[in-house]
Amino acid sequence: MAASVDQSPHFTERRRGGLLIVKDAPKFDLESYIANYEGFTRLARLEHIARLSPPLAIEALHLAIPEAKTGKDTRAYLSLVELLHNIDASDSLALPDLDWVEKTNQLNDRETERLEHELRGYKNNLIKESIRMGQEDIASHFLSMSALEESSKAYQKMREYCTTPKHIAEMTIKLIFVGISSGQWLSAQSNCHKARALSLKPEDKERFDPVIYACSGLAYIGQQDYRIAAQAFTSIGPSFTTDSALAGINFAKQVLTANDIAVYGGLCALASMDRHELQTLVLDNASFRNFLELEPHIRRAISFFCGGKYSQCLGTLEAYRNDYLLDRYLTAHVETLYQLIRTKSIVQYFAPFSRVTLSALAEAFPKPGLAVTTPEIAEEELIMMIENGFLDARIDTVDQLLIAPPKDIRADAHSNALTAAQEIEHLLRLKLHKINMTQAGLEIQPPKGKGQKGGIGGSMGNYEMAGGMMV
Repeated sequence: MAASVDQSPHFTERRRGGLLIVKDAPKFDLESYIANYEGFTRLARLEHIARLSPPLAIEALHLAIPEAKTGKDTRAYLSLVELLHNIDASDSLALPDLDWVEKTNQLNDRETERLEHELRGYKNNLIKESIRMGQEDIASHFLSMSALEESSKAYQKMREYCTTPKHIAEMTIKLIFVGISSGQWLSAQSNCHKARALSLKPEDKERFDPVIYACSGLAYIGQQDYRIAAQAFTSIGPSFTTDSALAGINFAKQVLTANDIAVYGGLCALASMDRHELQTLVLDNASFRNFLELEPHIRRAISFFCGGKYSQCLGTLEAYRNDYLLDRYLTAHVETLYQLIRTKSIVQYFAPFSRVTLSALAEAFPKPGLAVTTPEIAEEELIMMIENGFLDARIDTVDQLLIAPPKDIRADAHSNALTAAQEIEHLLRLKLHKINMTQAGLEIQPPKGKGQKGGIGGSMGNYEMAGGMMV
């Protein structure tokens, strides 16, 4: 079956167009994996897996098509059926249920007309809260049909009818959800900034902040700003897993799970942070450690990198490459993230040495997908790193060596000594200035007395009461 699926019209067309196909099966079990999600993201992830993975395509579509028929999104249903037809036309689910499609479209149209009629009545009555709720009902209806552009416009119209900061926060949260669902990363990030700037009650802020950080991190990944994405993910509090349902949206199931936070945050941190930052901001981060426990291989990879075991780090990540290629939000970034982590590993490996043989580098950092990594292959990779400014070194092609630039130790010692002398002179001048001020009587003395000490830490002088006056 897998061979026939791989040769189906869908995958043949992808292969002809040079598009990504994940031939090997991932490590996760599809049913267990997809059980963590619900709503729009569940269907979107199943369709994404079906389009990329020949081993899982049929199973994913058999889960997605019945799921789609329980909702209102007829376009998603027809898209899934068409995809299954292009993969296995003989499958019983490969023929669309046109009666259901027509009936659902009619119900959607009637519901849209009813909600718009109610909204017109609310506007005639000029009751702001009723108008806000009517506008929200229409937006939610469009969202259930995956009419994301119409839903976004309807949510934006709620703004002028919001009367409390919490109403504005809920509206902004929903706009963030729509932006993420449609891949409008700039819009999602802009609304994350707006949500963080709102003045909320402490109890509301505790609930909103983890969700906002999670969505912000996802938006930064979409914009390829991996360092800020890592900072956002590592700032998420543990309450995300237990209290992430906001404005009728459970973000821990309808956007990304706690496991996703561990993977996204860990990969972005590995790609953008140095060893000290990884240790302090990731491994020693009490909040983020709770997420890392859900994905032990990510924690191991970070620990390997911090411990200087770069080949083990890269090997651990390579074993899960297919899993991440099938992730809806990571697919476009896996190659970039892995290359950044590999480049950092080579730079860190070379840092303590003045010269390293190319054969040693080829052995320490085998090229993924190749049975043997030769010194010539390693040389090509090093040339690209040097040209792009990632590695400060030169290559001796005769002796097959990577050589660090020569350093003038004597000049460095002189420079360090001069810098230390200037710092000491500056400190001495400050101390002399203080002594001269004291001798000239220009130093302000605290008031003396027998009263109790006041001020911060008792640093203020003593006070006495004389005739009811404080002196």
